[in-house]
Amino acid sequence: MLEIPVVVGISIIALIVAGILARSVLSQDEGTPKMKEVADAIRVGAEAFIKRQYSTIAVLAIVLAVVIFCVYYITGQQALAADTALAYLFGAFCSALAGVIGMSVAVRSNVRTAAAAQTSAAKALETSFRGGAISGLIIVSMSLLGVSLTYYALGANPQVTPFIIVGYGFGASFVALFAQLGGGIYTKAADVGADLVGKVEAGIPEDDVRNPAVIADLVGDNVGDCAGRGADLFESTAAENIGAMILGVALFPVFGENGILFPIVMCAFGLFASIIGILTVRGTENGDPMVSMNRGYYITAIISAILLYVAVNWLLQGIIWFYLAGLVGIVLSVLFLRVTLYYTDHHYRPVQEIADASETGAATNIITGFSVALETTAIPAILIGAALLLAYQFGTMTGIAFGGIYGTAVATIGMLSVCAYVLAMDAFGPIADNAGGIVEMSQAPEDVRKRMDALDAAGNTTKALTKGYAIGSAALAVFLLFNAYMSDISRLIGKTFDTVNIASIPVFVGALLGAMLIFLFAGFAIRAVSKTAQYVINEVRTQFKDPAIMAGTKKPDYARVIDITTLGALKNMVIPGILAVAFPIFIGVTMKYEALGGFLLVGTITGILLALILNNGGGAWDNAKKYIESGAHGGKGSEAHKAAVIGDTLGDPFKDTAGPSLHVLIKLLATLSLVLAPLFI
Repeated sequence: MLEIPVVVGISIIALIVAGILARSVLSQDEGTPKMKEVADAIRVGAEAFIKRQYSTIAVLAIVLAVVIFCVYYITGQQALAADTALAYLFGAFCSALAGVIGMSVAVRSNVRTAAAAQTSAAKALETSFRGGAISGLIIVSMSLLGVSLTYYALGANPQVTPFIIVGYGFGASFVALFAQLGGGIYTKAADVGADLVGKVEAGIPEDDVRNPAVIADLVGDNVGDCAGRGADLFESTAAENIGAMILGVALFPVFGENGILFPIVMCAFGLFASIIGILTVRGTENGDPMVSMNRGYYITAIISAILLYVAVNWLLQGIIWFYLAGLVGIVLSVLFLRVTLYYTDHHYRPVQEIADASETGAATNIITGFSVALETTAIPAILIGAALLLAYQFGTMTGIAFGGIYGTAVATIGMLSVCAYVLAMDAFGPIADNAGGIVEMSQAPEDVRKRMDALDAAGNTTKALTKGYAIGSAALAVFLLFNAYMSDISRLIGKTFDTVNIASIPVFVGALLGAMLIFLFAGFAIRAVSKTAQYVINEVRTQFKDPAIMAGTKKPDYARVIDITTLGALKNMVIPGILAVAFPIFIGVTMKYEALGGFLLVGTITGILLALILNNGGGAWDNAKKYIESGAHGGKGSEAHKAAVIGDTLGDPFKDTAGPSLHVLIKLLATLSLVLAPLFI
């Protein structure tokens, strides 16, 4: 069995490269004493939040592990009870560890980026991107190592073990949901509080040292975009690989174990391609940072396509139709990034329309922004549908039984192959954002601020792009996991379960409640931001009443705002998180497995579309504000700018809390259903 050593070997190489990059980044100059002071405050705040957040998650995870053990024990599968519960706990631990490591690197890379910007824009780009690359390589490596080692430890029986290691994927999903939700509530509550009181009420610039919420805002970039998104894509890698492995069991008579291990081998090849792409990124003094990062992405995609051919020839008997199915996934990843760019970049019509509408006030900004948000569902839905149809058709043309469904699995793995590079771009965003805040708060010279403004703008774009990639990959993943769920139910009931009858009353009710849960969860997540932001706003207003703070002669109490935001975020993440776990269990127990199938099917479709609305709408509002701040429509301080700030504030919990949390939710619903399937028979 050469496949597992290859996966482990490439993962270890990636970790070594990450270590070399970390050593290179962390050996660089930390800048002025003032820069270090600001960076230390961000680091301490981020680490304090993560410690308290994961303490809460750990308690919930242990309780759920006991539930999983009991479910398997009382349903007559005592032999699997301990293995599944332990796999779940191991997945939860690895997901948490990957997110924490990625965030820890980010909060140490930000000040090095700010220091590099004092002398060179090119060096600042390379420092921040490599800091993000460390996160990407570590997260994907740990996910692959976790799946591979769990598969090996639980017996490596190709026809049985994939159904057991689904516990690992569920553990990763569980932690990812709370990490993304809690981090998203924190980051947007701090951001909304800082913007509304600082920019709108007090009329002071962004990242002004007088704003008590500014450090909490910078902390939020790390706990939301680094730890949260890191856990999200860690979970994507784990869950999608396991789902594809389960579907590979059906093709065991054709490919043997090769078809089951193909997903993790191809993801390892993609990780290797990402290493090459990352190392090709070089900055220029006057060039657009996005040009350099896009070049690295395309290099990664091309190498992944070449290695996909190698993997298909090695493990899938060189069947060209499966290669074409994998290419569909790689092409889809490129197209999703381009579509997201169109809807969220100020060079294109949607953002410009929102900026134009800001001339007549906040109401027209919001109306136009929401119309853009709704519009953004069309092209991605068509792309996802076309990709699934093509991949299924290519798989069917192999003439192999279940080849069509396996073709969609290969397409999903193709899209996932560039995950490490996309994660590097994602983590680059908060590092650049933090560095810009450090430069502003340390009152660095104007030329340094201009260098960081260009990098910060690129980071804002990459964060939007990675959200697009995340929901695109989630869409393919949940289709994959849904089919894995049907395969698992077939195994448990001893007959084929391949049809969900929507005309059945229990199934229709389950489907209706699946759609409802998506909206209810999003509503709770957005409300949680509002509640926590109110705590922040009241505290900032109180501190602004001190004339010495507004005069700049007294330092605000940053730590108090960080503490208030932390408590608010942790308090308000529990109810939507528990709802997401408890509700599908209730549906499955009361209306059984077919109704839960309807719940998953319609809930998934609704979740994909609503996530697109929230992510892209929020991103468009954000970039419309930044476009105006660059000088359009009167620039900063104009009436159009004030209207755009209101629109951006509305979009903040959309794009950074509810939207990204839905990526995780729809995958968690599927992995939970897989793990607890014996309970729903």
